[in-house]
Amino acid sequence: MHGLYVLWWVQEKHVSVPAVAAILAAGDLALTVLEVPTGWLADRCGHRVSLIAGSLFQIAGMLFAWLAGGVAGMLASSLLIAGGDAFRSGADQALLYRSCAAVGDAAFQRIEARSRALQLAALVALILAGGAIVGAWGYDAGWATETAVSTIGLVLALAMIEPPPAPMPRDPADVPGDPTGARVGWAPSGLIVPASILAALASAFTFLVQSMETSDPSRITTLVAMAALAEAAGAFVGGRAPATRRPQLVLAAVGLSIAAAGALVPAAFAASAIALCFVMGMATPMRAAAIQHVAGDRVRARAASLASACDKALQTIAIVSAGFVPRKR
Repeated sequence: MHGLYVLWWVQEKHVSVPAVAAILAAGDLALTVLEVPTGWLADRCGHRVSLIAGSLFQIAGMLFAWLAGGVAGMLASSLLIAGGDAFRSGADQALLYRSCAAVGDAAFQRIEARSRALQLAALVALILAGGAIVGAWGYDAGWATETAVSTIGLVLALAMIEPPPAPMPRDPADVPGDPTGARVGWAPSGLIVPASILAALASAFTFLVQSMETSDPSRITTLVAMAALAEAAGAFVGGRAPATRRPQLVLAAVGLSIAAAGALVPAAFAASAIALCFVMGMATPMRAAAIQHVAGDRVRARAASLASACDKALQTIAIVSAGFVPRKR
């Protein structure tokens, strides 16, 4: 229902468009605020427990979106889904890293990148499937399927195993980008900000492409799908790149260059948006691996959640700023 929930709220639940916009903004704000506290809880109570809690919140949010009515019901849904996203954010990467360490497998970055790529590709397929389900059997069938998929997520979380603590690098030289070892135990901002800048640029450019007055719906749908697939391709490539600070800084510089080219050459604007999504996709698994390499077990989820919160904060600023960019007819 990712592509249809706004229509559901406006047309079927009769919630006004300004109210829907305010509810979505409240959900984004709640997610940003909850990122680090839920990461702290995950590090203290267990990363598997945090994933289970996130799935329970997700299911409750879907049920409220489906069955509740009015602004209060929609707000409850948005906040519950934000809580679910926050409990899963960070805990998933921490649990994966610890699981890899427990079995002596150093493939965290490749697995994280492959999972990200599959997630983005599946999102495109699921959006199309949601439209087909609603078109054939109605909105109730779509929400029932959405809730069932969320329940499968809960079953998967329950089936996971909490691994033993992952060992810290014995040799400071084993810590990517930090030969002194001085920052072991936490994730420095130098590992977080470059990918956040790329996420902000990609979000702003994608928003501008979607809001251009000369665009038609079919073209926009194609461009959004291409952007998602470009990010998936970037994640696949990023899974094989060095997980250190310097390549991420290089990618940030490349992203800024692409953004400048798109701003200066209007004909290349849409292509720049897709290219930015690709570069952002590359940076995401590289950053995830770099953070997990330097973070201790008691801060793994918090460090990953802090990165996600930084992404969302910069994305919000970028999109709000993009809203003031003049539209060309």
